[in-house]
Amino acid sequence: MPLDNQLIAYVALALLTALVISFLMTPVVKTFAYKVGAVDVPKDARRMHKVPIPRLGGLAIFIGFMLSVLIFGNVRGSGQMQSILMGSVIIVVLGVVDDIMALPAMMKFAVQIIAALIPALNGVVIQAFSNPNIFSNSLYWVLGPLSIPITVLWIVAITNSVNLIDGLDGLANGVSAISATTMLVIALLASEADVAIVMAALVGACVGFMPYNLNPAKMFMGDTGATFLGFILATMSIQGLFKFYAVISFAVPFLILGLPIFDTTFAFVRRIAHGQSPMHADRGHIHHRLIDMGLNQKQAVATLYVISAMLGLSAVVLTTGGEQKAMLFFAALCIVAVVAARVVFPKEIREELHEELEELTGHASHEGEKPEPEKKDDSHA
Repeated sequence: MPLDNQLIAYVALALLTALVISFLMTPVVKTFAYKVGAVDVPKDARRMHKVPIPRLGGLAIFIGFMLSVLIFGNVRGSGQMQSILMGSVIIVVLGVVDDIMALPAMMKFAVQIIAALIPALNGVVIQAFSNPNIFSNSLYWVLGPLSIPITVLWIVAITNSVNLIDGLDGLANGVSAISATTMLVIALLASEADVAIVMAALVGACVGFMPYNLNPAKMFMGDTGATFLGFILATMSIQGLFKFYAVISFAVPFLILGLPIFDTTFAFVRRIAHGQSPMHADRGHIHHRLIDMGLNQKQAVATLYVISAMLGLSAVVLTTGGEQKAMLFFAALCIVAVVAARVVFPKEIREELHEELEELTGHASHEGEKPEPEKKDDSHA
């Protein structure tokens, strides 16, 4: 499918603008974070850093994103886009306050629902998705009156899922950038200009903040950034993926956002299986397990980047080449990843990973079938 050169130019400008603004605003936001006391002090074993590091980096990401979208996006002509941006403002304000003074979890949850309702009540809804039952004659499910509740559930779940993987330097930022890049590519292939420009702005804003957030991090994005990224990815997946790929949409968004979805789901199941509250913070996230197996922060983050990219590439193939090609492509990537892991990782780490997987699968078979929700992991970077 030929690409629109004018659209490519606008996308490139939107990405570059967001990148530059985000990069230049980060030192300003860093100074502000110190003044208001938004500093992450390592006080438990879940935190990977050893010295106090300022939060609020997400504010720089938000500013870069917002200015780029206002300049290049079709905001005035789209009430749905206005509702998404309005909801994101609420999420960012909530995140800033939470990064300065810790807020009760239920209060944050309630505000997140309100923010999710704004786009949901303005037409940004999941109206249908493909039927996972391959034996059914119906190709997809029309949600009808369940559209708004399921949409709100999706937005709030993804918003918190991205926040929960924010546990190593650059992890949530990089995974979000990879997911946004995947959506950008799909939008370009489908010539969906509005979605492409918004995703380009998000990619640029993430990349602009990246030099400050990579290990060793000089600044964290905080709840401000993690929840904002999750909110935009969730709402724009509805605008782009669920809307334009109705027949295969059940798989595409879950592939693109597969890493945070899996980590959150696994954490909830793990905690319930151990008789804990699903909101009980622990040190059992995927990134913690990789660290405990002997990887350093850079290796663990790189591993999760590769997994996220593999899922994203599979989603692109799924939207362009169909299910069979996507499955073959994903299988080939898995084989390559296994071979690469044997080359890159020492034998001790590979053996520990094998034992970890055996323990997990064995534990899952004994401990019952309750799925488990989780609490946000505040151990930024």
